[in-house]
Amino acid sequence: MSYSNADTGSKTADPYTAKNKDEPSLDEKVKDLTTFIDKTKICLLTTRTPEGKLAARAMALAAKEGNGVDLLFHTNTESGKTDDLDAHSEVNVGFINNSGEWASISGQANIETDREKVRKYYSPSLKAWLGDLGDGKHDGGPEDPRIGIIKIKSNTIQYSASGATMVGQAIEVAKGMVTGQAANVNKLRHIEESELQQWRSKA
Repeated sequence: MSYSNADTGSKTADPYTAKNKDEPSLDEKVKDLTTFIDKTKICLLTTRTPEGKLAARAMALAAKEGNGVDLLFHTNTESGKTDDLDAHSEVNVGFINNSGEWASISGQANIETDREKVRKYYSPSLKAWLGDLGDGKHDGGPEDPRIGIIKIKSNTIQYSASGATMVGQAIEVAKGMVTGQAANVNKLRHIEESELQQWRSKA
């Protein structure tokens, strides 16, 4: 069942999506996506609280695994988001830049505390966020047990790659306002779970 509030007959009710949908090769889709998120880096991680409410917070991408399609973030294991993930592992990660390009990644999150992995992805900047408690153990260093890794295994990905320059986008929008035709300004792409599994197997 899907929601609808209009009957457009044989005409598409969403001409913008129809006009901008893009289906290149899997190789191109993944490489354009990973280039975008590497440049953007900052995202919003949306979780569900133990009470079932949605919560989002800004996060900085720490690394990628799964041949580039699974995301890793540093976390304080004693923070509220780890409580959320312990109750509900389903998450969404959203990236956006000043040009209006965006990516929405849905997946399953897992909290990893293996010290070897923490050391591998450790950043000295974490000290600024965790602080040094002065007990010789909780010092914000790579052996601090509060430091963990949130690994998100992507299930589905939707993203928009710019199909025109800013000037070109403005012209397309203006043309659409005059003609009533949907603007052709973005490349809307979707990566299915089966494609993600195929991509990981290439690693």
